[in-house]
Parts: sequence; C-alpha cells; structure tokens
Amino acid sequence: MTWDIAGRNVIVTGGNSGIGVATVTELTRRGARVTIASRDRVRGEAAVCAVREETGAEPELRILDLADLSSVRAFAQGYRADHDRLDVLINNAGVMAGGRRETVDGFEWTFGVNHLGHFLLTNLLIGCLEAAAPSRVINLSSEVHHSTKDGLDFDDLQMTRGYSPGKAYSAAKLANILFTFELDRRFADRGISARAVHP
Repeated sequence: MTWDIAGRNVIVTGGNSGIGVATVTELTRRGARVTIASRDRVRGEAAVCAVREETGAEPELRILDLADLSSVRAFAQGYRADHDRLDVLINNAGVMAGGRRETVDGFEWTFGVNHLGHFLLTNLLIGCLEAAAPSRVINLSSEVHHSTKDGLDFDDLQMTRGYSPGKAYSAAKLANILFTFELDRRFADRGISARAVHP
C-alpha cells in the first residue's frame, strides 16, 4: 500500500532549523500542508521564507515553547480550533543543556523539553490524529539512549543528584522510545501508528 503525503496535515516541532527545517522543506515540496512549531517567532518566520523560496509553497507558523506546558496547551487548543485533522505529528525539537536548569513548570529542562513537552502535545492532539486515521506520530530519538544502561531512574527523574548533560539527554531519548512503544500499543487499533527514529 502506498501512502501519499500530498494534501495531508503535518506538524514539525522545531521546524525552524536543522533537521526540522529540512523535513519541513521536503514535506512541503511533496505537497503536504505543514505547520512549523517554533518557540522563536523571528527564526520561525525566517524558516517560512526559506521554505517558500525553496518550494514555492508556504508552511504555517505557530509558536510552541516545549519548556512551558501552558504554551503546549495553547498551541494544541489553537491547532484543534483551526484544523479538524492531523495526519502526521513529527516530534523533532530537541535540546541539551550545558548545566542543570529547569523549565517554567519546574522540570529538568532537557527531559522537560525533549520528552514531557512532546508527551503532552501528542496526547492533546490525539483526537486530530484519530480523525485522520491512518495517521502517524514520529518521535526523533537517538541511539545515545543506549548509554542509559540501567534505564530511567524513576526515583530521580529530575536529576537532582549526579546531573550531567549527557545523562539528561540520553534519559530523555530513552523516554521518547518508551513513549513511542506504548503509544503504538495503545492506539494502533484506532489507526495511529507511532515510530521512533534516530536521524
């Protein structure tokens, strides 16, 4: 069975730079209706212009700060108000802090942005994904998750002890993979498939 992206609604978090903007460009070129989710309006608008110049089509820009769960909720509410379906959600945005810091909501920043923000966003958009079934969720993880030898430390997910940037990043990426497996298990029979990828 072939699956054509043309005319389908796609969200790409962190779609304003790096892998994200490359993904937006190619999907737009193939006829998808892409929404760039960016925390920075200026960088987001620059990405929209670059994609338009490259493809002749213009992606939508919406502001999303994954380090602020109220921003995640506002983004999802706005998207649901304007779009009745979502064919593909690409949870691409990723960060790695140089030192321990916290999100607006008090979570360790790397874990909060890379996992918790995407976890909430995905769950808030499940209705739109169901409406577009068969639909897809793609979580960008990393093979660095292998360095989390003992799995997630559920007694200290916020890494208040023994913090290191690499430890925080690998834990977040392992959480992405675990979330992907569970998402696929719970929603495959409702037409939503989930996959984790190492870019």
